[in-house]
This record gives sequence, C-alpha cells and structure tokens, in this order.
Amino acid sequence: MSGAVTVALAGRPYEVRIGRGLIDDAGRQVKPLLKRPFTAVVMDRTVADLHGERLLGALRGEGIAAHAVVVPPGEETKSFAGLAGLCDDLLALELDRSDHIVAFGGGVVGDLAGFAAAIFKRGIDFVQIPTTLLAQVDSSVGGKTAIDTARGKNLIGAFHQPRLVLADLGVLDTLPDREMVCGYAEVLKYGLLGDAEFFAGLEAATSRVLGRGDDALAWAVRRCVEMKAGIVAEDEREGGRRALLNLGHTFGHAVEAATGFGEALKHGEAVGLGCAMAFRFSVLLGLCAGQDATRAERAIAAAGLPTRLAEVPGHPFGADALIASMAQDKKAQAGALTFVLVRAIGDAFVAKGVDPAPLRDFLIDEGALP
Repeated sequence: MSGAVTVALAGRPYEVRIGRGLIDDAGRQVKPLLKRPFTAVVMDRTVADLHGERLLGALRGEGIAAHAVVVPPGEETKSFAGLAGLCDDLLALELDRSDHIVAFGGGVVGDLAGFAAAIFKRGIDFVQIPTTLLAQVDSSVGGKTAIDTARGKNLIGAFHQPRLVLADLGVLDTLPDREMVCGYAEVLKYGLLGDAEFFAGLEAATSRVLGRGDDALAWAVRRCVEMKAGIVAEDEREGGRRALLNLGHTFGHAVEAATGFGEALKHGEAVGLGCAMAFRFSVLLGLCAGQDATRAERAIAAAGLPTRLAEVPGHPFGADALIASMAQDKKAQAGALTFVLVRAIGDAFVAKGVDPAPLRDFLIDEGALP
C-alpha cells in the first residue's frame, strides 16, 4: 500500500487506502469491520469476469462468507428497476443490519450499492472498492449515493458514508482507455476548482497519468482524494463548499440527459465538456480571464475529452431543453439556476440565481438550437 487519506468526519472517520495489491489483501483489511464473517459483494458482469474471483478469494481466504451479487453493466442499471432488483437479491441473502455490503466496481456500482446500503433495513454499512479512475478519485469518497431517473441524473439518493475505501491502482491496468480518460476529467476538475499548482502539474503529466505510470497515477489519485476528503469533512451534506465539487456538472448533466445517459457521452466526458463550458460562460459574464479558459480547454482537449457541444453525438441540442434540465439540478433553489463558475484556474465559486437569458444566448453561441 502506498498511502492512506483519512476522511475526518466527526465521530465516524474512515480511510481511503491507495496503492497496488489492495484487492488481494482485502480480506485482512475488511474483516476487522465485520461483526460476523459474512458479506455481499456487488459488482457488474465486466468487473466480475476480470477481478471477481480475486476479491472473493481474498475475502474467503480470511474466513469471510462472501456472496457475489452481479448486476448488468452500464448507467441503465442505476435506476429504480436496478435498485429493486439489487435489494431483492440482498434480502434473499438474509443480510443483517449489522452486516456490510462491498461495492466493487465503478461509479455506477458504487452509487447503486451505496444507495441500497443506505435504505436496506433502514441502513447498513458498506465498503467501497472502486475499479475505475473516476470512482477512485471522486465517486467512492464522500458518501454520495444515488440512482438516475428520466428527469435527470442522481436525483434520487442519500448521503451514506462508507466505512472504508480501497483504491487499488492495479485494477486500472485492465481499464479501457476511454474509461481512463473519463476519470481524468475528474482529476482535472480538482485542479481547476481549487489547486492551480496541481493543475499545472497535470498539464505536464497528462500522458504519464493516462499511461498508468505508477508515480504519476498515485500522485494524482492521492491529491484528488486529499482535496475531496478535506471538503467533505468540512461540508458533508453539500450545504456550502462541497458544491464546488460540481464544477462542470450542471452543464455536463444536462447534456448527458439530452443524450439519454447512454454510451454516446459517458459521465466523465460530460464533466470535461461541462468544465470547458463553465470556464467559457464565466468569461462571457466577465468573471474570468479568457486566457484561463483557453488554458483549461487546451488541457481538457489534450486528454481526449470533448470541449464543445458539436463534438457530442446527437448534437444539436435545444437551448431551452438544456436549461429546463439544469433547473432540475440538485443545486437549484426555488427554481433559480445555480452554477459552479470560476474567477481563475484554481478559484471556483458557487453562483446562485444565474440569469437564464445570458445562459440561453451562451448555449446558442455554443451550438445549441434556439
């Protein structure tokens, strides 16, 4: 193990352990949390085929009765139907309220299994073992769990913190390149929202991180986790500063919804696009210098992420439909639009009550239909 970061929540801190070989050591690390040697491991079919037997073997090697619960891969699983099916499988295993679920997968499995844990018998504990870069740097840390609906992404969910996160960098060796790029969008987001020095380092290290170089990858994952841990400890339920972590998400989620949350635009790609749009919109409003927006867009594009609506399959989208979707965003209050905007690279802020008129003009200039 190369290191650990503590999420210092009052009365219930937990560790995010980062390094290689953590899956093979998972039984020893998870066992002290269990009141009885029994758990359900939730994973999708792709992760089950690649790594399932390793994790189940590691848990069983420590005398833990580990039961696999396999769900279909893809964002469509993060739904009411997927949640109902998972809960039924967990009930069939007769888990107690004192038991744990292990969420073993990317953001979809982490969100779905975490939400199931939040509501199963009014709440049981769970462990996150994220298998994508996006999940390791972002979604596995902080306790946000949710499912999607036809009206938007992550609108039904709960705050439910894990007891432990094991970020095994070794599983990223089997991650498709597109998924690595998606995760890198979240890595860039951390630099863009609150650490200009980190962002500058990423500009020089993009190829090494995406190439899975051990030192560069461990550095990037750890810094993102450190930043998120600090923000979550200060604002667990997103009443203030934690909203900064949504840089790029209001734009990104709206475009995701327009594409149907399918393979045409993955979440990380939407975040990359949304960050570029947030910088350009900030320039339009006179909040941010144009050279910072250019620099942000250049870094996002260098990673292979979209930066313009025209690059998204299904373009053009309607400006009014995008704004209507943004009005359903979780940050919106009393129907007023809320965005995370920027003053500079590393200096993001929450902007409430954003006027939809300049937003509509901006979206049209960006290539949306009137």
